[in-house]
Amino acid sequence: MPAASFARGDELRIAQAIPMQAITGDYSYDPIFPDADPDIRLMPDYSTLKLLPWSSVPRAFAIHDCVELSGAMCPFAPRSILKNVLARYTALGLTPVVAPEIEFYLTAPNANPDLPLAAPVARNGRAENGQSAFSMNMLNELAPFWNEFNAAIDALGICADTWIHEVGLSQYEINLVHGDPLALADQAFMFKYAAKEIAIKHGMNAVFMAKPIAGQPGSSMHLHQSVVDASGKNIFCNTDGSNSERFHHFIGGLQTYLPDLMLIFAPSVNSFRRFIPGSQAPVNLQWGEDNRTAGLRIPLGGPAARRVENRIAGADANPYLAIAGSLAAGLAGIQEQLPPSAAVEGSAYDCSHDLAPTFMAAHAQMVSSTLARRLIRRKV
Repeated sequence: MPAASFARGDELRIAQAIPMQAITGDYSYDPIFPDADPDIRLMPDYSTLKLLPWSSVPRAFAIHDCVELSGAMCPFAPRSILKNVLARYTALGLTPVVAPEIEFYLTAPNANPDLPLAAPVARNGRAENGQSAFSMNMLNELAPFWNEFNAAIDALGICADTWIHEVGLSQYEINLVHGDPLALADQAFMFKYAAKEIAIKHGMNAVFMAKPIAGQPGSSMHLHQSVVDASGKNIFCNTDGSNSERFHHFIGGLQTYLPDLMLIFAPSVNSFRRFIPGSQAPVNLQWGEDNRTAGLRIPLGGPAARRVENRIAGADANPYLAIAGSLAAGLAGIQEQLPPSAAVEGSAYDCSHDLAPTFMAAHAQMVSSTLARRLIRRKV
C-alpha cells in the first residue's frame, strides 16, 4: 500500500481464505471458513517494519497478523498458531528459546523447469563442479552476493551467527542466533525473502526446496530448542548439570507427537525425497547426545546451553508452523510426563523408520489424527 496510507494507519484487509492457501498456491476449500469468505484485517507488527535494502526505490516491509473482524486472531494463520503455542508456555511461567539452521542452494537461472538446476558461474568464470564442502573458496568466489546479502540481513535485523558451504554443490547453511521463537520465525521468513531477491540481482536463484538436485544432499531447517523458567534458568538441566525430568519429557513429547505432524515439517512431495536412510536426513525419531544419525540430537554443552535439535524439518517448511509444531509437541510431553525411548549410542541408521515415508502417507496420518488437531488448535 502507499507509504502515506500506511503511516495514517489505514485499514488493510484480505479475504479470510488467503491464509489457507495450499502449497500449490491454490485456495484450500476447507469447511473451516464459511463459503462467503469474509474479510480479515491485517494488523502490522511495527517491530518488523524495515526498509528493503535491495529495492532501487524506497520501499518498506512489515509482517502483519491476521485478525478476524470480531477482533480475534485468525486461528489458522501460521503466525497466530505460533502465538497460541507460545501463550501456553507463558501460562506455565515458561519461555521457549529456538535457533534455526537454514540450508539452501545458489543456482544458475533456470527458465525451463524440465531441466535440472545447475551451479552458478562464479567470479573465476567457472561453475562449481565438485564438492567444496566447508571451503572458503566458493564463499569468496561468490563474494558480491554474500557481501550484499550480509549487509541486507543486518539491515533487516536478522541475527545471523555463522555460515558455511555445505556438502552439496553450491549449497550453504546459515545459523541464526537463538532467541524468542516468534522473532526467529519472522527472521527466518525474511531471510528467505532477502536471499531470493538478492540472488536474482546477482544473476542467480536462491532455492529452498528440500531436495532441489538429484544426487545431492537435501536442505534442512534444523530447530534447536530449549526452555527457561521465570528466573531464566534452563529447565532441561538439574542443579548438578544432569538432564532433568522435563528434558526427557520434552523429548518424549517430540517422539510421541511429531509423526502425526509430519506434513508441517515436510509440506510437499519433494520434501520426502530428502529423507534417505543412511544419510544425515533422519528417518527416525531416536535421540542421542551429539549424534547426527538420530532425528533428535542433543548437542554437547554446559547446563545453560542444554537443548534439543529437531532435525526433521526441511528448508521448505513454513518456519511459523515448524517451530509451533515442535514446541507444542515438546510442551505436551512435559505436561503429560511422557517418557522417551532410551538414548541411542552409535548409529541410529538401523533403527526403525518412525516417520511417514511419503507425502500421501503423512497426509493420511495427519488427517486422521486427533492428536494433531489438539496440539495445533488448542488454546490456553
